[in-house]
Amino acid sequence: MTGTVLVTGGTGYIAGELIRQLLARGWTVHATVRSKAKSEGLLRNRLGNPPEDTFKVFEAELMDDAGWAEAVAGCTHVAHVASPIAASTPKDENEMIVPAREGTLRALRFAKNAGVKRFVQTSSMAAVAYGRAEKVYTVDENDWTDVSHPDVYPYVKSKTIAERAARDWVKEHGGDMEFVSVNPSMVLGPVEDPDFSPSVEAVKQVLDGSMPMAPDLGFAIVDTRDVADLHVRCLEEPNLANERFLAAGRFMKIIEIADVLRERLPVEHTRKVPKKIMPNWMVSVLSLFNPGVRSIKSEVGKTRNVDASHAKQRLGWETRQEEQSIVDCAKSLIEHGVVKV
Repeated sequence: MTGTVLVTGGTGYIAGELIRQLLARGWTVHATVRSKAKSEGLLRNRLGNPPEDTFKVFEAELMDDAGWAEAVAGCTHVAHVASPIAASTPKDENEMIVPAREGTLRALRFAKNAGVKRFVQTSSMAAVAYGRAEKVYTVDENDWTDVSHPDVYPYVKSKTIAERAARDWVKEHGGDMEFVSVNPSMVLGPVEDPDFSPSVEAVKQVLDGSMPMAPDLGFAIVDTRDVADLHVRCLEEPNLANERFLAAGRFMKIIEIADVLRERLPVEHTRKVPKKIMPNWMVSVLSLFNPGVRSIKSEVGKTRNVDASHAKQRLGWETRQEEQSIVDCAKSLIEHGVVKV
């Protein structure tokens, strides 16, 4: 089953791979970008210049109605991938929360008005696994982040609030439009160009020496190609109303990522890769001067395992080895000159 699908945030890391997979499966794809003049040529070139009748680019922003009606016209499905993300923590959390929430609600409204049958939201593990006191725990699709917890930082809040707002809106206004969310963890894998996702930043810093010691932090890892594949399954599989699927693999500490890179890459590429774990007292000191470190200081020492069996059992989803995603990510960062070795 294919149709016409709107993919928002078309130049993004997940969205680009999703568009590639959808086109290969015979979908007609509309994509939104913030600036058509800057992005359309780059995006078309990245996708192998698909014909105009199967791939169209529209200009639309999360906080503005302009362009949305045109972008979604004729679409049977929407994959809402666009969301604000910042490399550093904003001073005002609403700089992230408001665009994430209002952008999602805007996309939902225009989708409903256009007669869209199914709306797939790219949410995040941020909406599932945070705001807990335990050091080691496992989450599944029934869990939600507690946004009232003092350790929850703006990005985590924004993703949680946006998904809850979407589900509340669909319950009240969605009618027969089906809603599904995909909640990825730390997304790695090959990057297309030097304009890459902040999720790749950890691998970049491990490689380029800006992380001489590895803080005792970790993430469940998933490949961007597998995340895109899960989105495709959520668009195509019948009877998924109100479903929620976690896109995550094994939880790995940063020092484990460093070990994989040393084992799998040529020695000349790994001279700067850290071999030691940063003492927790040093993280505390750095947090006094670095807002980014301050926001994640509470995550030190935690292990958040993810049970993604629901996606595997319900949709037949499979993931590649985490080590392969890490290595493919590192190799592409080197190839694109993002990391100089």
